[in-house]
Amino acid sequence: MQFKAKQKRKVVLNITSLIDVLFLLLIFFMVSSTFLEQPGIKLELPHAQNSEVVQQKDYTLFVDKEGEMFLNSDPVDLKALEGKLKESLPKMEDGALILKADQEASHGLVVKIMDVAKRSGVKKLVVGTKLEK
Repeated sequence: MQFKAKQKRKVVLNITSLIDVLFLLLIFFMVSSTFLEQPGIKLELPHAQNSEVVQQKDYTLFVDKEGEMFLNSDPVDLKALEGKLKESLPKMEDGALILKADQEASHGLVVKIMDVAKRSGVKKLVVGTKLEK
């Protein structure tokens, strides 16, 4: 007696829907994930090729090349700066402070001022630059 040889059936796995689900998951995780920003302060140098015009806010801190500081037009020293900033923080628009430092001002002093501003609760620190012509 001869038995018929059974023909093996080819198994076809349709992965089209699997790929669709994979792409949907990929898109979901890309959209819902949060990216950590590296801590630091974005800084523009005193001269910039491109600059964005920002409407001047009420509070501007000026630093001249000798290291003297003026909050708007009032002279202030580094020790009293934190208290003055905390005092004027509710009056600041969006908690923003514009820092305009002379290009020859000490880099260390400018960094200390940025640190004091962060400690005092300033939410946005804008570094003032002038457009290079």
